Parts: sequence; structure tokens; C-alpha cells
Amino acid sequence: MNQLVPISSPQLPTLVAVAGERASLRFLEFFAANIRNPHTRRAYFRAVDEFLTWCASAGVLSIADVQPLHVSTWIEASTRELAAPSVKQRLAALRHLFDWLVNGQVVAANPAHTVRGPRHVVTSGQTPVLDPVEARALLDSIDTGNVAGLRDRALIGLMVYSFARIGAALGMAVEDVYTQNRRLWVRLREKGGKRHAMPCHHNL
Repeated sequence: MNQLVPISSPQLPTLVAVAGERASLRFLEFFAANIRNPHTRRAYFRAVDEFLTWCASAGVLSIADVQPLHVSTWIEASTRELAAPSVKQRLAALRHLFDWLVNGQVVAANPAHTVRGPRHVVTSGQTPVLDPVEARALLDSIDTGNVAGLRDRALIGLMVYSFARIGAALGMAVEDVYTQNRRLWVRLREKGGKRHAMPCHHNL
């Protein structure tokens, strides 16, 4: 079960706490009820917390006082330290949070709405792909004389032959491997709760 509070400490950012109980509740609801993916929840909270801490150090008194200039200045500073995808994720976190606060009538307008993030164009895939010889060498190098080795070989083999994400592979249950039409199939749970079934490669 996902944690309701996405942080190790339940303390609210100062700019949220001083805005009152309604703002505090709406802020927590954004992370607890609006974001289902725990990884996204943690990343968004980290970005928002860092931004609001920066705003407090810049003299902003409440989350309702945040202006587009604050957002654009922080985003510009982030581009000097982080890669473009990380900066775009930070901006997305602010946009979604303030949209949620606007809908909850906590703030009047979204200060991140008009701020543009850095341009990032992906022209080729970055995920490394093993060729057949490398894949076979990797699988053959695993010691299958124990349970851990058998587990590792099964997981790595699944990812090699199905291109499954590590999260989807680890999230499988016993019943997700089954026989259909005399062929072995696997059922994967992808991002967003989507389920994807596929026949196994004959080498798997």
C-alpha cells in the first residue's frame, strides 16, 4: 500500500503551513490522492519542497504569494545544475501542484503556468541493448546452483527477451506465468496500472 505522506518527516513546508489549514490539507491531498505512482510522488515532493524552501529564503511569506518570477528564477538556476529532463520534471511538479491549489481555491492563479522549461529533444534511444552474444554470455555467467541464482537468471532472462522494465519484472506474481495454447505466457504490470500479456520467447 502506498504511503499517504511521501516524505520521511510529516512536517509541511513553512510557506504552506503559514497559509492556513485549508492550504495545508489541499497540499497534502495533492500528494496523497492525486498522484498514484510512488516514484513520481517522491520526485514531485522533493522538487516542491526545494522550491518552497528557496522561496522562503528569498523572502516569500506564503505559498499564495509565489509569483511567475520566483518560478522562472528557480528554474533558470536549476538549468545550471541539472540536466534538461530533471529541470522539466521540476517545472511539471510545480505546474501540477499549483493547478491543484487553484482548483481548491487556495491560490488565485498558477505562477508556473507561463514559465517555459528548457528545450530537450531526444533523437535516439539511450537504453543500451545487448546483442545476442552478450545476452547469452550474461545469462550463462549466472550461478544457478542456488535459489538466488535461479531467481536472478529468470528476472534477467525475462528482461532480455521481453524488454520488460525491472519494476514490471519484480512486480510479477506466480500466477503471472501461465500456459495458453500450449505456450508459456507472462503477464506484466506496466506504468499506470496497465497489464500487458505476451508469449515467452522460446529461449526464455
